[in-house]
Amino acid sequence: MNIHNTRIVITGVGLAAPNADNLAEFRAKLLAGTSEITEIDLRYFGKAPAGICTFPETKYRKKKENKRGTRAGCLGVYCANEALADANLSIDHYDRDRISVYVGLTEHGTVETENEVYNISQYDYNVDYWTHHHNPRTVLNNPAGEITMNLGITGPHYAIGAACAAGNASLIQGVQMLRLGEVDMALAGGISESTGSFGIFASFQAQGALGSHDDPRKACRPFDLSRDGIVVSEGACLYVLERLEDALERGAEIYAEIVGYAMNSDARDFVLPYDKRQAECMELALERAGLQAGDIDILNTHATGTKQGDIEECKAIRKVFGSSTTTHINNTKSIIGHAMGAAGVLELAGNLPAFTDKLVHPTINVTDFDPECELPNMVLNDPVQLDSVDTILNNSFGMVGINSVVIVKKMS
Repeated sequence: MNIHNTRIVITGVGLAAPNADNLAEFRAKLLAGTSEITEIDLRYFGKAPAGICTFPETKYRKKKENKRGTRAGCLGVYCANEALADANLSIDHYDRDRISVYVGLTEHGTVETENEVYNISQYDYNVDYWTHHHNPRTVLNNPAGEITMNLGITGPHYAIGAACAAGNASLIQGVQMLRLGEVDMALAGGISESTGSFGIFASFQAQGALGSHDDPRKACRPFDLSRDGIVVSEGACLYVLERLEDALERGAEIYAEIVGYAMNSDARDFVLPYDKRQAECMELALERAGLQAGDIDILNTHATGTKQGDIEECKAIRKVFGSSTTTHINNTKSIIGHAMGAAGVLELAGNLPAFTDKLVHPTINVTDFDPECELPNMVLNDPVQLDSVDTILNNSFGMVGINSVVIVKKMS
């Protein structure tokens, strides 16, 4: 068997976003440009716009289990179960030793540590009041591990730490492990609990990169001249990944085939992105997929609403897609904010239904377009109807110079 020819497909999606807890609702909100970014009041920091998820937290495990675990684990358990239900797949269909869980994370443990330090501060910093649950809550594999305990999965589980490219990176890991024959099914995606950490907000503010606006729903505005930074959001999205032949054998409905991917590093700066490496990452993904730029129908941008970050990505896209007249470009963060490790997979999920409805959801909050972000076929403020949608490219880039690109194709 040529492992590179093994076809890997998405058969289930489970998600929790700041404006929805299932794909159908999420898609409807994206097409309508409905942002539910709100304002939260953080300990020590004060008020800031943020994306908060509301979902049935006790649907798949008890309140006591959620209390012992983490917010990230709670999000993960919900999304994993929803993904399996969406795939119409029993956990016993495959040998549980041959099922894996890969969770992309930007960070994990910050929330729990801040909470415990605050807790003992109420007792004159007496560490006798420090919870014995802290260590298992803060290990990096915690969210993936909580999913395995909930579902009784005994195959491999681990976290993929790749900053804000982590969601895409976990999908790539799932594809590779399925192709290698190491596992028979993978739950892969990303999770972010970052809105629970005042330190993340304080750090972005110190960098001059925290988005603001009198109306929190307008705080995230990529490509707009007035953009001033990131809107921090929590969220999660997990996919069921299977080999095509296995999915067909059980009569699964297939969202898409993962046909190309790439990751690389800038090797240049802690926070500033680099258009040259981003362009090379897109080019490599296209090459591996056997596609040309003009074959991509929708390109979902990573753009976070920072001044230079948006410009660098647009420069990269112009290098690769400058001659394409058929590629339409959008941005999901303008509606839901930046869900960090979950960003790439949430944004890809929000675009998957375009294979059926042939609509490109818009980038919202653009009233004064930045000419340095000029791109052909940028979809702004209102959705665009296409004659057909066959391929989608998703960009997801992160701090310390890590870039990821995933390309999916409609099953014909």
